[in-house]
Amino acid sequence: MSGTSLDGIDAVLARFDANGKPTVLARADCAFEPSLRDAFFALNTSGPDELARAALAANRLTKLYASLVEQTLNHAKLSARQVAAIGAHGQTVRHQPNLGYTIQLNAPALLAELTGIAVVADFRSRDVAAGGQGAPLVPMFHAGIFSTNYTRVILNLGGIANITILRPGDEPLGFDTGPANALMDSWCQLHTGQAFDTDGAWGAQGRVHEALLKRLCDSEPWLSLPPPKSTGRDLFNLEWLAPRVQHCAGRLAPGQTLTPQDVQATLCAFTVASATQAILAYAPEVQDVLLCGGGARNSAIVAGLKGALPCALQTTAQAGVATQDVEALAFAWLAWAQQRNLAVGNPSVTGARGARILGATWPA
Repeated sequence: MSGTSLDGIDAVLARFDANGKPTVLARADCAFEPSLRDAFFALNTSGPDELARAALAANRLTKLYASLVEQTLNHAKLSARQVAAIGAHGQTVRHQPNLGYTIQLNAPALLAELTGIAVVADFRSRDVAAGGQGAPLVPMFHAGIFSTNYTRVILNLGGIANITILRPGDEPLGFDTGPANALMDSWCQLHTGQAFDTDGAWGAQGRVHEALLKRLCDSEPWLSLPPPKSTGRDLFNLEWLAPRVQHCAGRLAPGQTLTPQDVQATLCAFTVASATQAILAYAPEVQDVLLCGGGARNSAIVAGLKGALPCALQTTAQAGVATQDVEALAFAWLAWAQQRNLAVGNPSVTGARGARILGATWPA
């Protein structure tokens, strides 16, 4: 799995029982080289020769996938012949389900050639073709491993934040809530040259600017749309942020300042506010929230959520799955389901016309 945070790739090697319960046998990860990260960022918007650039970036990504497959197999002392399939999500560069498309850069045929293992990929397009958002796809997986006898919410803090609401006896619900790390990472890169704000330390030097926070929360119609809904860097990017920062900077009283660190602290508060608002609006009876994704390691986000949520807050690790493994494990499960022709698409989450078999197979 390589998500919208664009920080790198997480891989897990999992064995599933007959009911789809996983056991993680090995894991590996790698960071993106800056040039590949920049290539993906550039492909979030139109530009010259983008078809060729996209194909080349997909090939580079796939070679990294193959390297991580080799690492996990070596760690588990297994051969390629012992693996049923690879679930390879690809890298999302455009997500416009309301226009009928979502684009994940990938080269599954190349991955099958490099590894000698069948590859399951292209998980989102069938749901979009059936009128769905194509995202989030993981709530059914969450339901299988995190359900309990009370209302629980899984909050994934990747580039974009999304929630899964698990109620006893009900179908899982889920949707994107807004940015998690995407805006903070881009703002940090712009002002420090670093790809992300480690543990929120740079943003902690600033103070939340309440007027900017209010403008971020109130000026974007997408935030008040009811689910099903999903989003990405197509919407929440520096071009979206810049006029809002400029608006507030132009209205500062004499002696007031709005530093880059203040903006970063405010973006952190925006992540907390948008996620909290969604949770309390659609699961007011929630008894605990499980965090996963890279944002679960940002102490500023975690502290903000603890202060805003009226329930227990812990990580998925405390429920048995490491925070960085959840998304990769979910796509291993989706590959497992596709190999068994199981329709695990969830219309109650994505808004599709019905459950669909997700993904397609490139044989070994």
